[in-house]
Amino acid sequence: MSGFGPTTQWSENAETASESANEASAGPSVQDISTWQATTPIISKRTKEASSQARPAAASSPLGGISNSHHLQPPASPKPTGMEGLWGRARGDQIAAAWDAMRARAVAPVLQAAVWACMAMSVMLVIEVTYMSLVSFVAIKLLRRVPERRYKWEPMPCSCSCSDGSGKGEDVEAAVGGGEVFPMVLVQIPMYNEMEVYKLSIGAACALTWPPDRIIIQVLDDSTDPLIKELVEFECKEWASKKINIKYEVRDNRKGYKAGALKKGMEHGYVQQCDFVAIFDADFQPESDFLLKTIPFLVHNPKIALVQARWEFVNCDVCLMTRIQKMSLDYHFKVEQESGSSMHSFFGFNGTAGVWRVSAINAAGGWKDRTTVEDMDLAVRASLHGWQFLYVGDIRVHVKSELPSTFKAYRHQQHRWTCGAANLFRKWHGTLLYARQAFLNESENLSSFFFVRRVIAPILTFLFYCVVIPLSAMVPEVNIPIWGMFYIPTAITIMNAIRNPGSIHLVPIWILFENVMSMHRMRAALTGLLETMYVDEWVVTEKVGGHVKDKLEVPLLEPEAN
Repeated sequence: MSGFGPTTQWSENAETASESANEASAGPSVQDISTWQATTPIISKRTKEASSQARPAAASSPLGGISNSHHLQPPASPKPTGMEGLWGRARGDQIAAAWDAMRARAVAPVLQAAVWACMAMSVMLVIEVTYMSLVSFVAIKLLRRVPERRYKWEPMPCSCSCSDGSGKGEDVEAAVGGGEVFPMVLVQIPMYNEMEVYKLSIGAACALTWPPDRIIIQVLDDSTDPLIKELVEFECKEWASKKINIKYEVRDNRKGYKAGALKKGMEHGYVQQCDFVAIFDADFQPESDFLLKTIPFLVHNPKIALVQARWEFVNCDVCLMTRIQKMSLDYHFKVEQESGSSMHSFFGFNGTAGVWRVSAINAAGGWKDRTTVEDMDLAVRASLHGWQFLYVGDIRVHVKSELPSTFKAYRHQQHRWTCGAANLFRKWHGTLLYARQAFLNESENLSSFFFVRRVIAPILTFLFYCVVIPLSAMVPEVNIPIWGMFYIPTAITIMNAIRNPGSIHLVPIWILFENVMSMHRMRAALTGLLETMYVDEWVVTEKVGGHVKDKLEVPLLEPEAN
């Protein structure tokens, strides 16, 4: 029996190994799984010991040994990714720690300073917007301080067409005792390669209601296209054949652009007899009674230098971009221009659709071409000489103008306006600060007009909403006050929207569009402030001649009957 001892022992070992193999094939039990997390540290420590013990046992066993130690090994860890994959876990931790230290010590303080600078600019802007909104609403809507109540206005003794070649002018002069009752008026139309609209503007100016011997139509053509120049000259000759006093003037060069053309036009001898000058861009079509509604303010109020009319847009519904432009320009006229006129403070000349007193232009030094906003430059100098301006949008003195219908044209227009205003502020800030008379009279209004509306507004919109707020999301140490990030923008948006109730549904799109344009406006403002490259860039706004419907309604564009 002793010879079976080893055999029996081998059988027992084989049965034990077989049971272990069956357990291994069955996988871990529920109890093993439930206690896996608790025993993981111990298992990890004993794994190597079990493996080292299994190898000698397998060598001494006749079957090589069967071990279930592989069930005690933890699952393989995932491969490192990102910075850990490039430099390892330790290296990635070092980079993260370095970024945290730099962010807290260098990035966060600079960004926090930018936040407080933006908060200061936001406060100045919301105060300015609130003031203008309250003044325009209280003065016009509640107190009804319309221009006729603030200034003397008496209608001219004429109510029929006088300057369109129809022969009615002689009857009017006889009825009122001669044309001397009417002041001499010059109408200037500067243009440059205006193929699409030159007939509209010339025809509308020649149809103004005024005695034909008391009005001069002056077409200032700076066109470089010989064909367009011939067409414009031919159009002027056609109106001259109808006994319209129209002058076609050209220059040898385009020095000074629009300002140079206007200045050259004022140097002609026949202008010396004119008392007032009305200016219309080539895409503007004044109503026939425009002069009858504006000239009386200048005749009966000798301190008024400028009467500015509101613009009406013929293509505001062509596309979404023109609708958004109309929102911004309506706010400009209804709030900015109206508040300045109501408080007898400064507001800028819009460059067109206005009537100037010739003596005021001469007293202010005439037209200057040192910036691309010659209209605003003249208005500043006239204001510092004590002249007053009047905005008459409330009495519906409108003209028809065309909005840029392409983004490229609109971007160039905004660059010229923003850059020119900022550059003009650079040239005038010393005078506004140190001239005693200017400081007492108009320096505060001018500083507010230029610094807050033309410099701070474009810089703040891009810097705060497009740069500071997105960067602050990655720097938790930076704190942005809720009143500056939410309440002030909301208040400004509401005050813009309530003056355009018909366009409230476009406010979200208007906000996005203004943020897109903020980058271009800020770049233009910095270009003007620093007088860098392109500060004097002048790109004529592209025009398409208005809406197709408006084209068909203009008699000048209709084919002649056979």
